[in-house]
Amino acid sequence: MKILVTGGAGFIGSHVVDFLVERGDDVVVVDNLSTGKKENLNPKALFYKLDINSEVLEEIFKGSIEIVIHLAAQVSVSKSQENPAQDAFVNINGSLNLINFTKKYGVEKFIYINSAAIFGDPHYLPIDEHHPRNPKANYGISKKVVEDYLKLSKINYVSLRLANVYGPRQIAEAEGGVVAIFSKAVINGETVFIHGDGEQTRDFIFVTDAAKAIICAMDSGRGCFNIGTGRKTTINELIKIIKSICPSEIHEQEAPVRGGDIHDSFFEVGKAREFLEWEAETSLKDGLKETIDYERNKTKNIRSNLRL
Repeated sequence: MKILVTGGAGFIGSHVVDFLVERGDDVVVVDNLSTGKKENLNPKALFYKLDINSEVLEEIFKGSIEIVIHLAAQVSVSKSQENPAQDAFVNINGSLNLINFTKKYGVEKFIYINSAAIFGDPHYLPIDEHHPRNPKANYGISKKVVEDYLKLSKINYVSLRLANVYGPRQIAEAEGGVVAIFSKAVINGETVFIHGDGEQTRDFIFVTDAAKAIICAMDSGRGCFNIGTGRKTTINELIKIIKSICPSEIHEQEAPVRGGDIHDSFFEVGKAREFLEWEAETSLKDGLKETIDYERNKTKNIRSNLRL
């Protein structure tokens, strides 16, 4: 199949592209490299350095795209608070550009990568697909709005609301990047700042598990799905697991609670299990070990290059 992946040089997108290439699909990647990296790109994918707001994008749709997997986004919650207009321009306008071309050129399916941020503070736990969507930050608002447009668009779509995705290639600045932040700090001997008492909970899902859910959504499912492990982990528990993996001492320091942060979040994932025939497979400890090993090797390579 011919598949367009926006944000295909990014953290999650590059893993999706790797799976698609492995399947033998014809993959086209669009990424402006604002947060994506060239080194993440699979060499077997056709790459265009383009913004999703560009009208040039239409030329790609003329090439018989069958499925769109839309991951490109402004992913920083703090930046969305500082500049909501720019957040909306990328996340809403850019998505509408893709939706319009999807309609115009008869694309078979549009897979939208959404976020747990659309829910805001939970009314109940675990969060299922029917939970009210009341985002606390502008980032969550823009992601929610695109899902609403999709519901009215009459195109064949899937919206995957991802829990806290972590793993190799993640950038610390992205939404939900706590594992990347902690991993980098531990390896470099830096202080780990814990916002609040550390008892806030998250549903941490390994990146390859999230990428496999996206692949499953190509072949089955329609509408909205929550993608996570269905298990909650406190930040304090996360630190404890990292300590069991890393022999070096971890320096912790309490920091103020950040505005827009949600205290508790984890997903009910039965719908994805039933209709997408998908389930997360990677344990948190195994995923953290792979993430820390990746970050450690990356740091070693950077330091080696600096000595050259």
